[in-house]
Amino acid sequence: MIVKLAIRNLLHDRARFLVTLIGVLFAVVLVAVQLGLYLGARKMIAGMVAHATGDIWIAAYGANSFEQAAILTGRERFLALSVPGVASVSPLVVSFSGWRKPDSGTVNVIVIGSEKGEGSLKPWNIVEGAAAPTLQDGVIVDRSYTKLLGVSAVGAMAEIAGQRVRVEGLTNGIRSFTTSPFIFTSMKKARDILSVPPDQATFYVVNLLPGAHAAQVKQELAAKLPDVSVYTKAEFLKLNLDYWLFGTGAGVALLGGALLGLVIGTVIVAQTLYSSTKDHLTEFATLRALGSSSSYIHKVILVQAIVSAVIGFAIGIAVSLVVAQFSEVTPMPIVLTPLLAVLLLGATVAMCATSAIASIFKVTKIDPAMVFAR
Repeated sequence: MIVKLAIRNLLHDRARFLVTLIGVLFAVVLVAVQLGLYLGARKMIAGMVAHATGDIWIAAYGANSFEQAAILTGRERFLALSVPGVASVSPLVVSFSGWRKPDSGTVNVIVIGSEKGEGSLKPWNIVEGAAAPTLQDGVIVDRSYTKLLGVSAVGAMAEIAGQRVRVEGLTNGIRSFTTSPFIFTSMKKARDILSVPPDQATFYVVNLLPGAHAAQVKQELAAKLPDVSVYTKAEFLKLNLDYWLFGTGAGVALLGGALLGLVIGTVIVAQTLYSSTKDHLTEFATLRALGSSSSYIHKVILVQAIVSAVIGFAIGIAVSLVVAQFSEVTPMPIVLTPLLAVLLLGATVAMCATSAIASIFKVTKIDPAMVFAR
């Protein structure tokens, strides 16, 4: 009976109910998109470090991210190999450079070079062409950046810092948070493009022997290499996330937008529920006069809020999924996960339940005698 009465109250004024649903829909879409962008940003930032094989990263002192680090001297590799527990040390060259399109114009790119046969960092999600650069001038790019780079397919030619390159393969979903495309190539080609000496690199990725403890090896590496920064994989991943999401303020802006969506949705739903409650004060007073308890009427109002939340959420998440689908081919994809959907449903119900508080306070003051005064 409570559910039936709540639904009838909502449908009594369909225009007002529509406004309520629009408020919930707006909040759900805004929060889903903002949090989806946040998750997408985390995925992009973490991508390179997460896919690199290795347990410990050696970087120049003060390096704050994968994309921004100075060149190491080269001695670090040999010193690291002398530490007990270290199986191998793979060099990695990473830096920004200028990609000259075949037609004209230049685009900033991030060149990544690794040694052939050493799996410190190789491209993944190959959808066309070679799985790794095989030609002397071969590079692999993500297909979402082909238009930006002015290349249409495998085999296309371009230039990076005056060095000719040929697209050997295309990946899917390897995007950069800086919006500058990642360009995978061989170690030799990367050093030629970036003017890095043959014995130097941006990072050294350390692989440990079975049974070795990363924290202990890290301490020994830090003792032998006091002039550089040594991180476990988890620490370097956190460093990147903290810098790009919170050091730059991007993550705060996205989370702030999600919070704003919840506040706006709460205000809209609260206003419409309160107006609906005022219009039905006589009916609620009649229920009180017939012996209904305050808790019974409170439940009716809460059910109204929950019904609005569930219907609005269903429509909102459907719209959000469509938006996320279209974003997959953009430089800033929206990532919606089942866990996020569940949390968002809980937040939507909580938002609408909170919105019902003002209506409950209004009903609490009803005098059943008002029924007989009419």
